[in-house]
Amino acid sequence: MSLASMQSPFQSFWMAGYECTDQLNCFGHRVDFLPLTGHLQLLDQDYQDIRQHNLSTVREGIRWSHIEKIPYQYDWSTVRTMLAAGRRHGIQQIWDICHFGYPDDLTPLHPLFAERFTALCRAFVQFYRSEQPEGQLIVTPINEVSFVSWLGGDVRGTSPYCVHQGWEVKYGLMRAYIQGVAAMREIDPTVRILTTEPLINIIPRAGATRDEKLRAAQYHDNQFQAVDMLTGRMCPELGGRPEYVDMLGFNFYYDNQWDMEPRTRIPWADQPADRRWRPLRHLLAAAHKRYNRPVVLTETSHPGHDRPHWMAMIGRECAAALRMGVPLWGVCLYPILDRPDWDFLDQDWHRSGLWDAVPQPDGPPLRVLHEPYAKALQEAQVRVARALVKSDLPAELTLL
Repeated sequence: MSLASMQSPFQSFWMAGYECTDQLNCFGHRVDFLPLTGHLQLLDQDYQDIRQHNLSTVREGIRWSHIEKIPYQYDWSTVRTMLAAGRRHGIQQIWDICHFGYPDDLTPLHPLFAERFTALCRAFVQFYRSEQPEGQLIVTPINEVSFVSWLGGDVRGTSPYCVHQGWEVKYGLMRAYIQGVAAMREIDPTVRILTTEPLINIIPRAGATRDEKLRAAQYHDNQFQAVDMLTGRMCPELGGRPEYVDMLGFNFYYDNQWDMEPRTRIPWADQPADRRWRPLRHLLAAAHKRYNRPVVLTETSHPGHDRPHWMAMIGRECAAALRMGVPLWGVCLYPILDRPDWDFLDQDWHRSGLWDAVPQPDGPPLRVLHEPYAKALQEAQVRVARALVKSDLPAELTLL
């Protein structure tokens, strides 16, 4: 099927992402953000709220560590509740099967990790189709393989708490990812796979030597290793295939661009603009060219008072990417609700959502709309809608 003949499967171009990590943090404590942010308790309210802002597609997660307390035994009760809420409110749900967290007895280095994950993928599709026989199922098997490989394999930030083992963790995750995709497609060939990997830009420092420039270029290119493995370009012994990628999802934040040595974040909002900052439109275009797949901005947000300025930039860059001919199918505001830090749950929340969360002593956090962010989002929606009219994508994807 040619790219030109493909249709976006998303109900709305603008999407909401609910932080669903259930990982072990750097102190070995299990975090669980769906109830912590109040999303599980306030599903109906949250889905009603996002509809008011022309968001009707969401990213959700099943929370593997809660689904599979005993090996190969699955409790789908919470996912069933979430599916029912989606049906009540006309919300399309994209599902992460593993969003950083694993059961207590597993790590990506465990010899049965791929087997257990594959069984989970198979069971999830069977369960999902028993609840919703019709409609498109869009799945992200494992979120941000590149990031979690570094976090758990190189800097001891999560399980398996290693250093200098990032490649081994990545290899283990991708073995499971590929086997999981194959298992899901055996049960339901219509399942569509959305990758979600960080989109970064690494450059050498000013005055870098030739070796430093080559090293920076290699580190920059390493961001594509996970997708290269999934498509079979790299490590073909894992069984990756080009058809295992339907859509390229990229997560893009303010700290995704840096000088390599010493590592220094490149500022995005300087006036005049920092010449080292590479516009998002060009990063998206390069990724699309590499794989010839439609792209989705699967995560983006900014903490604090710069939220509306970031949103305005995202709107401009996405409109520009569309005008360049990049098949951009959507943008997910992630997190849509504010969240605390994984490692320091009792400290200040990030203030990065469309809604701030105000913790309460006797119930889920209150939601407080960040009005400047909401206004910037509305303006970005209008800007992108105009660009969609001039592109090959249907403009109605920007609205409900």
